[in-house]
Amino acid sequence: MPAVRPCPVPQDSLLHAYQRGTGFADCYVAGVAGAVSQAAFVEAFYTSGLFKVERTLLQHLASRPATDAEARLLAQGQARRFSAWQVEGQSDGELLLADLSGRTCSWLRASAIESPTQTPRTRLYFGSAVVPRQHGGAAQPGMGWPFHALLGFHRLYSRLLLQAASWRVRAA
Repeated sequence: MPAVRPCPVPQDSLLHAYQRGTGFADCYVAGVAGAVSQAAFVEAFYTSGLFKVERTLLQHLASRPATDAEARLLAQGQARRFSAWQVEGQSDGELLLADLSGRTCSWLRASAIESPTQTPRTRLYFGSAVVPRQHGGAAQPGMGWPFHALLGFHRLYSRLLLQAASWRVRAA
């Protein structure tokens, strides 16, 4: 079972720009056996059973449905929107999605791990960013109490989402 652990946001990532200033960015990583493409990781992430719960909530609470077929198109670079997100940046190795308000982002990366044993391994990353809300004439934008109240849940949920995607790519 791949262990998911927190790690620094990679400096060469699309997510790194969100770590500056008063915003919040986090990152989790899991190593898995085998060569996993970015497309396979993105599809596994957004079609995992756990993420389907989130998709169902977004469909019913925010009228933002998404399907497995749409997740596959997103993974293949053929979609610019997915449920409540739009593609902010995408390459062969990364995907950065921003919600439609522009306040939260999700980031995925799959990268090969150099190994002297010739056995392929892949490092899977999942990160998030939250941009502080502007409050009228306040000099310093703030995150607000809901952010702080939900941060523990967010950290656990992020680990569980990456774990679920890790299991799916290993089973494929």
